Amino acid sequence: MLAQLDLQNLLVLDIETAPQYPNFHELPENLQLLWDKKTQFQRKQDESPAEFYPRAGIWAEFGKIICISVGVFKSDRQLRVKSFCCDDEVEILRDFIHLLNNQPSNLILGAHNGKEFDFPYLCRRMLINGLSIPTQLQIAGKKPWEINHLDTLELWKFGDYKNYTSLALLAAIFNIPTPKDDIDGSMVGDVYWKEKNLERISTYCQKDVITTARLIQKFKGMDMVKDEQITIVA
Repeated sequence: MLAQLDLQNLLVLDIETAPQYPNFHELPENLQLLWDKKTQFQRKQDESPAEFYPRAGIWAEFGKIICISVGVFKSDRQLRVKSFCCDDEVEILRDFIHLLNNQPSNLILGAHNGKEFDFPYLCRRMLINGLSIPTQLQIAGKKPWEINHLDTLELWKFGDYKNYTSLALLAAIFNIPTPKDDIDGSMVGDVYWKEKNLERISTYCQKDVITTARLIQKFKGMDMVKDEQITIVA
């Protein structure tokens, strides 16, 4: 599996997102009404829009990107990881776009559930912020085999579309150190708005990148990189 994949032409990424506002009541009134309408079928029968608002980060229309972590293989035994993480979403996106614009156009982007979440979320937030989408993320008009996106969730499905398999579960069954030893995605909004701890979020995001990179190596039938072979770039 993935025998033809050149790891040095792969960029593994993960994003962390949070609601755009600390709480529902700080949303502009028109967006409060639209949030109510958008989530009416997702909320429990007795759950108000305000109570449901902590989940706003998963929708690009109501959330924002607070961290992008990326990992690149310098060799089969060397992984370099870097994060773009701050309160200014435009700065994060511009730095990430600059990185991609200085990479080959055929660079492969890899993520877990990237095709359903990370890749479209990035594109939507770039457009909302008036930024140009880099070549590697543009898919309009392309045939499926022309899109250089690798999704470990899609690979694991083997054509089965019935079930979602988490990165944590795949890490467990492949004996990869868990990325969920501190926080998980449901906690990121609170860590951001209440704790204001971007460093903690960045570390969590980097762990997801490392786990996804190791999972890809497992899919290739390789030994995974060891901790001492991973460099975190400041």
